[in-house]
Amino acid sequence: MARKIVVTSGKGGVGKTTVCCNLAVQLARKGRRTLVCDFDFGLNNADVVLGMEGLASYDLIDAVEGKCRARQALVKHPRYPALYLLPSNRIPAEHVSAQAVKLILELLSPQFDFLLIDCPAGIGEGVHRALACAEEALLVTTAAIPAMRDADRLNGILQSYRLPASLVVNRIRREMSRKGDPLTPQEIARTLRLPLFAAVYEDEKLSEGTRERSRAFRTLSDAILAEGKQERKGIFQTWGRP
Repeated sequence: MARKIVVTSGKGGVGKTTVCCNLAVQLARKGRRTLVCDFDFGLNNADVVLGMEGLASYDLIDAVEGKCRARQALVKHPRYPALYLLPSNRIPAEHVSAQAVKLILELLSPQFDFLLIDCPAGIGEGVHRALACAEEALLVTTAAIPAMRDADRLNGILQSYRLPASLVVNRIRREMSRKGDPLTPQEIARTLRLPLFAAVYEDEKLSEGTRERSRAFRTLSDAILAEGKQERKGIFQTWGRP
């Protein structure tokens, strides 16, 4: 059965989908059967980040409503044979229950090593739907105070679901690191009361889609795989340090 990891954030714009999709690419490149599940109904962008826009014939809502089988809703990546996308659509889906999407993931789980759930930002109904389907969580934030504040609120919700969670501090700017950040990734983790899993320096290449050469996400995928072989201890890696 697949490991079900939700990638989430309290605030939009912190790079949650980028982290989710680039991690998925690296896991797939290592031969792990990986499925990105886009749960951000209405604001879905995982297909764009993965370079799979316009390839879907069906989506998650179609599978839930019985218009297709769960397997038929999957889209295989054109470059990475082990990588698949379960797309959503740009129509808000408040009527879709957590139980319905959880059933779809349970049907698909035996076919994969990893299910990475791209969760909507915030603390709304869509977040609860995604968290109900996961077994562990990566909480993505930046060093910005508003992002940290929203991450703290979301962390309380993660605790209510009893999900083992770790922190990814994303988009650390190199020029700021040379001057000395007011808050280091370790201090952010202590503030949020979460184990620090990763601190990722800003990398413009990721926005250009050059994922294969990203040392940051190669290392993150290695850490995820290593973590699966040992007790969760809050592995910490820093990538792209100047």
